[in-house]
Amino acid sequence: MGGSNSKDNPAADCPVVGQGEASSCPIPEDQRSIAVYNVYNQRIDSGNAASTSNPLGDVDPRNNMPREANQQPCAGQRQLISTSRLVSNIPKGGTQGTWVYPSPQMFYNSLKRKGKGSDVEEADMEAVVHAHNTMNELTWRRVLEWEALHHDTCGHPKLLRFMGKPHDLSPMARLMGWIGGPMPFDRHDWFVDRCGEEVRYVIDFYFDDDKAGSPEAFTLRVRPAVDTPTAALDRVKMNIYTTFAKYGLPCPITGHASGQFKQPNAEVRTNS
Repeated sequence: MGGSNSKDNPAADCPVVGQGEASSCPIPEDQRSIAVYNVYNQRIDSGNAASTSNPLGDVDPRNNMPREANQQPCAGQRQLISTSRLVSNIPKGGTQGTWVYPSPQMFYNSLKRKGKGSDVEEADMEAVVHAHNTMNELTWRRVLEWEALHHDTCGHPKLLRFMGKPHDLSPMARLMGWIGGPMPFDRHDWFVDRCGEEVRYVIDFYFDDDKAGSPEAFTLRVRPAVDTPTAALDRVKMNIYTTFAKYGLPCPITGHASGQFKQPNAEVRTNS
């Protein structure tokens, strides 16, 4: 989770990105958002005490998700599945820590609850969760590339919460479908705490059947939702910077040389 340099991120060569050490957040900690969310997009801090007053296993009617993580084997399960969880590299909003990924057992239970586990074997879950975690790490790296545009005002963005929207096509995905492009198999909306400002990102996940079994099978498109003029301007800026970098041209504003995007490998750490 180290900082990006100009070789890894063309935007780092342009004046919208700060130079040198990461700047401290201009908003004092006690004035920043202290909202804390769980993996089900529910507030679990004192701002929503009701979220902690429900019995284990109860289902929240707002999202049809359990209020508490379920690590117990589900009905009909034929073999034990690991309950170990991995600690991500993604900073968690409202805390000093990072998000923790679901265990293979939790993931299996979630698939069964949603009616999506008919073709999933217990023995597959380690690989499934590994792919899930890797995609999330890559997604956060892409988010940080966009957040580098605001490095001068916020050097330490955090992921506040997220929502899965597999049945809601983003405008870009719908447009790509109209012109015969591939359709995403999933969509997430991630909400980033930019030093007190909540910023929404839209992520479309794609799978290429022709490349199944290879790292190139999965692709993702990450961009800030056009909820504000700032987000729209960020899209314009990033398109200019990446286009110039793609052809090895210097930044059109500073004249500094820019390298192409190079996505670092994603890693997760064991939660001992």
